[in-house]
Amino acid sequence: MIMSAAQFIRKGLEPQHLVSSLSFVVFLLSSIFATDNLWVSITAAVFLGVAVMSSVHHAEVIAHKIGEGLGTLVLALCVTIIEVGLIVSLMNQSTVSADSAVLARDTVFAAVMIITNGMVALCLILGGMKYKEQEFQVQGSKSLMVVLMTLALLVFVLPNFTTTTAAGTYNPPQMIFIGIICVVLYLLFILFQTTTHKTYFEAVDTKSDISPIDSTHEITTTDAWLSFISLSVSLIAVIGLAKMISPLIEQGVDYVGAPKSMVGLLIAGIVLLPETWAAVNAARANRLQTSLNLALGSGIASIALTIPTVIAFCLYTNQTLMLGLDPKNMVFLIMTFMAGTITLGTGKATLLQGAVHGVILLTYFVMSFIP
Repeated sequence: MIMSAAQFIRKGLEPQHLVSSLSFVVFLLSSIFATDNLWVSITAAVFLGVAVMSSVHHAEVIAHKIGEGLGTLVLALCVTIIEVGLIVSLMNQSTVSADSAVLARDTVFAAVMIITNGMVALCLILGGMKYKEQEFQVQGSKSLMVVLMTLALLVFVLPNFTTTTAAGTYNPPQMIFIGIICVVLYLLFILFQTTTHKTYFEAVDTKSDISPIDSTHEITTTDAWLSFISLSVSLIAVIGLAKMISPLIEQGVDYVGAPKSMVGLLIAGIVLLPETWAAVNAARANRLQTSLNLALGSGIASIALTIPTVIAFCLYTNQTLMLGLDPKNMVFLIMTFMAGTITLGTGKATLLQGAVHGVILLTYFVMSFIP
């Protein structure tokens, strides 16, 4: 059945689509006024949250239409687009020019820590409180972890041991090689997840009493396309509004005397809001495998797509890119992967395992604020 233009417009005026448009309008109006106005910043922050929730809803609609495997990929890619947009735009701002060399590293590393500890901890704790024990597929979860671990070590640890440039950096040929490796490994992972071994990433057959999308409501192709349009609009609003409140974030970090690395940590927290919300919803619905697909898949996309983009940007603008972590953060990274490997090695998860990951993240927060 072909939908008329009037029906298409009428569907586009439904509340879930209007919210996305309203967030975008608020971004446009806010950009006209002075960004140092407190009320403008507060309004931008409020509608940033609205745009994030709208992004999650429309990504879930698309996922319901195209299938869970591709659906989690859509949301992961959306989150990565937000991250890339924020990092590149902030690297161009004079207010952070002195710290632009480490901004990408701090943001992506913070995202990895929040994903592998915070998101996983939230899902395991909330799921454990409700179901005592949840099951997931060991093959899929280990596949996610081994790809994430390899990417993280290549990007954040290996640069500390190269000798042709200063510690923590790659020279241009090395940067190009690492960028290509990241993209190739990500494409191989996507092929593995969505085609050759897609059953590894399907939710374990357990009773689910919560569904993000009402299964009685059939998602039409028109609904999916409208959600895609609204998702795109929401993502633009998220990037724009987050960029607008970034000076407020920097001022707040300076005011409390926190280290500059906290800027990257806060940016990562904002970027991961859509993914966290969706992952927690899946865990509460007793679909822990979906939560792990969302969380760890987002971490893989964050490194594999953000880092090559930032490398290309730095090579084009002749900027320095510091990727290597300091010893303290390397300890956190290794601790995270050791705990994660054990957590994902049994196919069953409990609240205790979530608490362990929560403790690692809490310690990382404290040590970042009080280095």
